Amino acid sequence: MNEPLAERLRPNNLDEYLSQQHLVGPKGALRQQIKSGNIPSLLLWGPPGVGKTTLANIISNETDRPFYTLSAVSSGVKDVREVIEKAKKSDGLFTTKNPILFIDEIHRFSKSQQDSLLGAVEKGWVTLIGATTENPSFEVISALLSRCQVYILKPFSEEDLIALLHRAMKEDKHIASREVKLKETEALLRLSGGDARKLLNIFEILINATEKGTEITNKLVLDKVQQNTVLYDKAGEQHYDIVSAFIKSIRGSDPNGAVYWLARMIEGGEDVKFIARRLLILASEDIGNANPTALVIANNTFQAVTTIGFPESRIILSQCATYLATSPKSNAAYMAINQAQALVKKTGNLSVPLAIRNAPTKLMKDIGYGKDYKYAHNYENNFAEAEFLPDEIKGTQLYDPGNNPRESAQREFLKKRWKAKYNY
Repeated sequence: MNEPLAERLRPNNLDEYLSQQHLVGPKGALRQQIKSGNIPSLLLWGPPGVGKTTLANIISNETDRPFYTLSAVSSGVKDVREVIEKAKKSDGLFTTKNPILFIDEIHRFSKSQQDSLLGAVEKGWVTLIGATTENPSFEVISALLSRCQVYILKPFSEEDLIALLHRAMKEDKHIASREVKLKETEALLRLSGGDARKLLNIFEILINATEKGTEITNKLVLDKVQQNTVLYDKAGEQHYDIVSAFIKSIRGSDPNGAVYWLARMIEGGEDVKFIARRLLILASEDIGNANPTALVIANNTFQAVTTIGFPESRIILSQCATYLATSPKSNAAYMAINQAQALVKKTGNLSVPLAIRNAPTKLMKDIGYGKDYKYAHNYENNFAEAEFLPDEIKGTQLYDPGNNPRESAQREFLKKRWKAKYNY
């Protein structure tokens, strides 16, 4: 039996589909569309193993439409055009139900490949369903994005994952024949990370490595399965675990851990732009004003690897990762915006002080807009103490520079100017 357990248990209709109840539950918007048969082109965005491909198949089954599928990893513009031509011919037979074109990992399609889809989507020759683990706002061209509805799929809940294990034990003949007893599930859930496919693959490895009637415990899972988890890295199953280790190594100032986890991602076939984007975020979130050059280098890295691609990009990524790992660290800017957003949510839309309002018309000036505004460059050291926050929150300190040479200098700068108002 070569077919994996995850494939054997793949649901065929909405009633068998365990997760994503916010979309396909009784009141879910996508369920209503499926039941009505009016399916727009859409993008399914979520981490690996949450049912994107399965949902696309179910949509095809439930709406009784022809179904074409491509993988962005192995398909080019020529493949897209061939499928569209087939779909156009099918469309003559299914005039009220245009075919579905499912593209897995659509974020890996280049701009020209995505462009080749526009005409078919616009003219209704196909209903596009794209699956992506990346934010469509960054990875899908705006013309195509505007023609698609985006649905966000969430990781499986613990309840859903446990229900999936029990379904496997009950409905799969091979698993049922082993008569295992599921005593503990914490280790299985932890290793799966909300990925249903990964959970079922791990469960099958475990079942095949144990005797009939075995009692499944956390210790047994860790003993039998952990040594096999490297198998899942290559297939991208530990996508989020590996990048988490990568980011935490850099944040922890360990270039050795950083290049090791970078190598794991490269060898696992990770998208070069995904890695570079994480470095770009980290440069601001974890280094920030402690070393502003870090953001410049990370941004240049993103631009460079986007142009060059693998294998040469590995060198550029390594240079950037080791530079960021050995840079001074500060999350002061990150914490400042977090606190500011929390304050906005708490206090609502407070009024802008009159003195710093824009006054482009005479009426605005007459009612006090811009009155008493102090133009900083007219004062000594280009500074004049004023109030820039709404009255209700005046004096609130949101930015607290970190303890490193650059931000210590910032602190001294602020202390000289704001010593009477803020605690720098």
